[in-house]
Amino acid sequence: MTDQGSVTDRESVTDRESVTDQEEIEARLSVVWGAPVTATVPSTLPGGASRQTMRFTAETADGPRDLVLRRDLSGPAGAATMDLEARVMAAAAAAGVPVPELVDSGPSLGGNPYIVMSHVAGEVIPRRLLRDEAYATARETLAAQFGAIAARIHTMSPDTLGGLARQDPIAALRALAERWDTPRPSVELGIRWLEEHPVPAVADTVVHGDLRNGNAIVGPEGIRAVLDWELVHRGDPVEDLGWLCVKAWRFGSALPVGGFGTRAQLLDGYEEVAGWRPTDAQLHWWEVYSTLRWVLICRQQAAVHLEGEQDSLEHAVIGRRVCEAEFDLLLTLGLTHPEKTDDVLTAVDAAESETVGTGAAPHDAPDADHLLAVVERTLVRGELGAQGGARYLARVAAAALRIARREILLSAEVAGRHRERLAGLGFATEQDLAAALRSGAVAPGTPGVVEAVVGTVRDKLLVANPGYLGRPAAPEEG
Repeated sequence: MTDQGSVTDRESVTDRESVTDQEEIEARLSVVWGAPVTATVPSTLPGGASRQTMRFTAETADGPRDLVLRRDLSGPAGAATMDLEARVMAAAAAAGVPVPELVDSGPSLGGNPYIVMSHVAGEVIPRRLLRDEAYATARETLAAQFGAIAARIHTMSPDTLGGLARQDPIAALRALAERWDTPRPSVELGIRWLEEHPVPAVADTVVHGDLRNGNAIVGPEGIRAVLDWELVHRGDPVEDLGWLCVKAWRFGSALPVGGFGTRAQLLDGYEEVAGWRPTDAQLHWWEVYSTLRWVLICRQQAAVHLEGEQDSLEHAVIGRRVCEAEFDLLLTLGLTHPEKTDDVLTAVDAAESETVGTGAAPHDAPDADHLLAVVERTLVRGELGAQGGARYLARVAAAALRIARREILLSAEVAGRHRERLAGLGFATEQDLAAALRSGAVAPGTPGVVEAVVGTVRDKLLVANPGYLGRPAAPEEG
């Protein structure tokens, strides 16, 4: 049970911090604009653990201005990154990239590096952009707009922006895998494919690093501003285009660019501004690369919980849904295909209504699965009074219960198939198979290897999210 006093104390601390932020904002903007400024108490917007985003209104001599404060909560250690982000945003605006107006930035506001920028009205939630009638016209041109914006980003010279790092792409994937993941056969298949299908090198440009559906503010007419520049670096410009095509950003749609457009539309928009057109092979290489990167980022997010950094329901569930990104990787490599699969819980729940009075001896009814199921339904219905962010966590909790129920029901069957696959290849564990693929002791083309990797990922999805197995990879494109 939650101690109400401690909740009140935490809320009081948050309120005091907001008031302090308000005072510091007023003092800083008064200096920037050379006249007294008053500001509303900033309200915190949903965001990541390392970056804080707050919205407020500043009253100036010229009238009110809606502004956004972004801070790096790592303190002085994040100053260089935040400074780079501010400089890149200014350069992007000069290059014709739609970005929020940069008002101020510095090494410390409330002890943390910060950026203050204008608030841009519009929608960022992908599912609304893909569904709502208000954005029907915008959806027709979003893929080309993203291509044109990427091209403008790539006109910026990385040499004029000190601090932009460049990594060898495959080495970067290896570093992510070795830090955050256990050896994983699908990752080894992906890296091997990238190594065996190199594409021509392209001159370094500024790369946004996270250009996608969800990181742009969109109005009915199209893109109004590109957000989240903290992953900016120097590298191959086609990387940004490949990231735009990752299946995770389609949110269930069949269209390969953000769920709203085709690869041809993306490249058309890019070519119109850049004056050159990446080949299909270049785009595909970076799409494979980006999908593999997303597998490892999901595992990194799960590690937030698994390594004890944060006791997080959301991050714990992500750990069981890394297999969704693995499935996307296998699709992108052409090693499997979408196929609708029944959820074992559908039949169980239908039968459970007739057997609710039966207990598992010597226990009284209802049995363990029924208890899990009724908690799940209660969370889904919102009967615990969950609102806002808590409502989202209630849905995550319900998903966690469904995963647990499927595992209980399917565990023996799935584990048996897994052992048989590995034994047929001469291995005891997945990690052993991954190590053999990496060392070259086993080639990806060895009979049974691809089938074993695909079978394991499909079985993991049968437990984690069977509906994902039927989601389309992409429509046919001419």
